[in-house]
Amino acid sequence: MITEIALAVAGVVAGAGVTALITNRAHNAKLSLFLDQAKAKANIIEHEAEKLLQDARIKAKDLELDAKNSYEEKKQKLLAEYEKRFAQLEQKEQDVHTLFKDELKNIMSEKEDVKKEKLSLQEYREELQKREIELQTKLEDADKLIERSAGMTRDEAKEIVLKRAEENARAQIAHIVRKYEQEAKNKAKKNANYILAQATTRFAGEFAAERLINTVNLPSDDIKGRIIGKEGRNIKALEMILGVDVIIDDTPNVIILSSFNLYRRAIATQVIEELIADGRIQPARIEDIYKKVTEEFEQKIYDEGEEILLDFGIADMHPEIIKLIGKLRFRASYGQNALGHSLEVANLAGIIAAECGGDAKLARRAGILHDIGKAMTHDFEGSHVDLGAEICKRYNEHPVVINAIYAHHGHEEANSVESAAVCAADTLSAARPGARREVLEAFLKRVQDIEDIATSKKGVRSAYAINAGREIRVIANAKLINDDEAVLLSKEIAKEIEEKVQYPGDIKVNVIRELRAVDYAR
Repeated sequence: MITEIALAVAGVVAGAGVTALITNRAHNAKLSLFLDQAKAKANIIEHEAEKLLQDARIKAKDLELDAKNSYEEKKQKLLAEYEKRFAQLEQKEQDVHTLFKDELKNIMSEKEDVKKEKLSLQEYREELQKREIELQTKLEDADKLIERSAGMTRDEAKEIVLKRAEENARAQIAHIVRKYEQEAKNKAKKNANYILAQATTRFAGEFAAERLINTVNLPSDDIKGRIIGKEGRNIKALEMILGVDVIIDDTPNVIILSSFNLYRRAIATQVIEELIADGRIQPARIEDIYKKVTEEFEQKIYDEGEEILLDFGIADMHPEIIKLIGKLRFRASYGQNALGHSLEVANLAGIIAAECGGDAKLARRAGILHDIGKAMTHDFEGSHVDLGAEICKRYNEHPVVINAIYAHHGHEEANSVESAAVCAADTLSAARPGARREVLEAFLKRVQDIEDIATSKKGVRSAYAINAGREIRVIANAKLINDDEAVLLSKEIAKEIEEKVQYPGDIKVNVIRELRAVDYAR
């Protein structure tokens, strides 16, 4: 039994071994088949890879060939461009070289000409010196000949000439003495009439004083010394810059400013008041305050012009004309304030035009502007009619306004109700008793003529009539006028004043030269 079992076990083991051997062989056969298939696939992949590599090499060669062809083409183009520009530069260099040679040739030619002219000038100078020596010799010979002919020496002839000049001078002195003696007699005869005239014209004198002088109140008399300054330096600067006559007398705590120009005098009053308040009275400070006050006055007259137009309901007027309206306050005509006269004419013209069926607003506009030229007569030549019409034409004022300006002095016929109303209103305002004083206007006209004569001369920077027109202070440009020419200038101005202006007494012409050198430390 055991033997059978053992045989059975042995048989099972032997069967299992045979089965395992058969299974192993089958597995090995399958692995060999898989290996062969993998090798076949690897060969196929390797073949395809080699083919792709060959294609890539062919493409790379094609690209390399294209790049080489493109490089060669660009290289040829750049080379051609380089050669072309190089040729242009060579041509320009040749042109510059040719131009340089031509210029050098011209310079050498001009240098030769200069040398020739220099030699010619030297010869001319030598010839001139010879001529001067010959002239001097001939003059000496002529003097000797004259001495022999006259039977006297040069000193004796000079003595006779001086004696004759002295006799002429004595004759002139005698003539002047007789002239003043006659004037004294005439004045003596009129003395009684003069005393009576003083009584009757006292009011007119006060009226003129109100329009020709301003007074400035001082906190103390010590300020007068500071206003005068060391050696009169401050008061000279004040009179020169402000263009007014500063009168300092014994009147306590008061100084007087005198000028026929109302605008200039008003500015001077404000400047001195500010200097007194500031306490620093010196030439440089005077100039600074004067500049500031002048700017303030320009703004004030503009604001006043705007207020006047606002009161009259007038709009759309040019700023320059508005400024001139405000400036009329500082202008007098026959002793009548120009702004007051214009306002009076505007009101009357508006009423007259409205009653006659015209445009009252336009009539007031024409009335306020009919004498606008009077604000410019101190600065420009010409009548106030022409100046006013010109400024209104320039700023496109209404034709009725321009016609009224011309018509109120008879330069044109009034062609509208409004212009006729302005003419009537102007006549009414001027004819009002006490409105005008002819004497004052004649005086102002004379003073203005004196200033105009001085400023018309070459080299004159500005001129101011002071001392009630008895002196004209002329500020000359020191760069254009020397000391000797200043003397001649004063004589020329005095002579022209004698010829063109009617005036009593004498007028002193004072020419002042001043040279200022200014620099800045930065």
